[in-house]
Amino acid sequence: MRGGSNLLMTPDEAAAELGVTKRVLMDSYRRWGIPFLKVGKHVRFRTRDLHNWVEGRMQRD
Repeated sequence: MRGGSNLLMTPDEAAAELGVTKRVLMDSYRRWGIPFLKVGKHVRFRTRDLHNWVEGRMQRD
């Protein structure tokens, strides 16, 4: 899914999108290599980056 939305998701929204808990996401997003942005002190995930990351993981498996 190239292109896509520039909308920013909160960790709660991103976790729901991935089907994991917020705690799992926040403990693992760096190790998993999920692209993220810092907005002030808050972590946000761009919708298209998250979808592209998932797509890339599916192609490797």
